[in-house]
Amino acid sequence: MTGKAKPKKHTAKEIAAKVDAATTNRGGGKAGQSDRLGQDKGGHAKLECPHCKITAPDIKSMQIHHEARHPKVPFDDTKLNDLHAVKVPDSAKPKPGIRGSFKK
Repeated sequence: MTGKAKPKKHTAKEIAAKVDAATTNRGGGKAGQSDRLGQDKGGHAKLECPHCKITAPDIKSMQIHHEARHPKVPFDDTKLNDLHAVKVPDSAKPKPGIRGSFKK
């Protein structure tokens, strides 16, 4: 005969993690919409292509994009638009929590 079914016992750490996940803003839904659209500080993307206005998070990704989409135009990193420099972040705004942290 195999082992008996035992009821699952939840630890305090697991319960606290579930409460934290349920009550902390993670940046999704309406709360994170302004960040995804780039209204606050350019969103997660930092650089913008001057030719097609597509965004990239770093210079290496933008260089890969430029070589793939604009091969006839030479790559010049001084012409890229820095979205984080243009739009100043609001430091008074609360940031979404990090998964696994119990800080509010």
